[in-house]
Amino acid sequence: MGDRARTPTLTALLCLGLCRGPCDQVQAGAAPKPSIWADPGPMVSRGSPMTIWCQGSLQADVYHLYKDRVSKPLDTEAPQNSSKKAGFSIESMSTHTAGLYQCAYHSRRKGWSERSDPLLLVVTGVYPAPSLSAHPSHVVTSGGNVSLSCSSEVTGDTFYLLKEGGAGPPRQMQSRTFRGRWQAVFSVGPMNASHGGTYRCYYNSSSYPHTWSYPSNPLHLEVTGVYREPSLSAQPGSLVFSGDNLTLQCRSGAGFDRFALTKDEGLTSLQHLHGQHSPYFPLGHVSHTHGGQYRCYSGHNLSHAWSAPSDPLDILIVGMYEKPSISAQPGPSVSWGEKVILQCRSEISLDRFHLSKEGSPAAPQLLRLQDAAVPFQASFTIGPVTSNHEGNYTCYSSDSTFPYLLSLPSDTLELLVSAPSPQDYTVENLIRMGGAALILVVLGILLFQARDSPGRLEDAPRRATST
Repeated sequence: MGDRARTPTLTALLCLGLCRGPCDQVQAGAAPKPSIWADPGPMVSRGSPMTIWCQGSLQADVYHLYKDRVSKPLDTEAPQNSSKKAGFSIESMSTHTAGLYQCAYHSRRKGWSERSDPLLLVVTGVYPAPSLSAHPSHVVTSGGNVSLSCSSEVTGDTFYLLKEGGAGPPRQMQSRTFRGRWQAVFSVGPMNASHGGTYRCYYNSSSYPHTWSYPSNPLHLEVTGVYREPSLSAQPGSLVFSGDNLTLQCRSGAGFDRFALTKDEGLTSLQHLHGQHSPYFPLGHVSHTHGGQYRCYSGHNLSHAWSAPSDPLDILIVGMYEKPSISAQPGPSVSWGEKVILQCRSEISLDRFHLSKEGSPAAPQLLRLQDAAVPFQASFTIGPVTSNHEGNYTCYSSDSTFPYLLSLPSDTLELLVSAPSPQDYTVENLIRMGGAALILVVLGILLFQARDSPGRLEDAPRRATST
């Protein structure tokens, strides 16, 4: 009795508060609520076709489509080919077809279902496109923050930010005026790999909330620092003559199949990472424009997450100025353990000097003049010298205004280091030469003893085995 008495009351409450139309026929044990969706999606450009799908029960004999919570059905369709869904086609999206949609279905056994959850259809392309920009950059380090600014010259009351492939609803923000434009600034971060992707923004008017602008330009947000940094090298080397071929190679761990190369542009923030599948970057015949500082990144295909940047690699273009001269003080022949000064001198006003050793993988040593007065020269102190310092040296000069453009190389200077003599082993010399020299001396003594007493070394394994 009590349960029977509550049934009409519950039905009345459902009809008054939640639905209209067929809801007055809902009974206890009514058909389950249907689902509703839009194909190709709930945001459709003006003039494009689309279909609203309503899925209910296999027992459904008719489907109704409702718009903007009006009680009278907008359209009626039968199920498709004995399936449990029906499609409502819109041939051309317009401001009139945008709005809030629901559907319901009827079955002979259970009568009318309740209405589906609401589906909001938005028509885009009604107002001019806004512009979308990132500050300080499209490329953001993991853990950092970025501001995405959506602005328009046309009055927009609300701005929306969408991420391509994002599962959540669009972010929205009320507009404000700035320098004669309407805009909204969306903060994104702290950044992780999931924030990388393609973003667009829209705006609308509060008078027509379901009528949106054209989409903004796509903005690709890249996240760096997600993986360990690769290494960057140059072939044939970082010192290259103007006109020669140069290739940069980005080396990373296994599994990475996307690589990007960047060149520092002074104080300008890195704005884009243009990925490619090959780790080799042929620069072709280089000119003065190729001089600069480069870094590379590694990542995975179809991803906006990247490694940390490699260590910087300076590419120096040779041949831009007349060659300097090089000399050694006190001379090019130096005793083991002594110091030598290699002096690089330019006949023109240049304030940077570079010293390079033939065959050395290290970058050239750099000295900058504090006072660029005649004579234009720099002194490189080498030592205490060992046999490792022996070899051919050249020097270059450059201007601090164009730090990556070097002169022609100087003539080659061959540095000779004489073999150590017994008097070089004095305590005073060893202290002056430091720990590295002491290690070399100890190794030399051990080798000398091994040469004079081979039997002792041969006996050592036998003694070790017997114990």
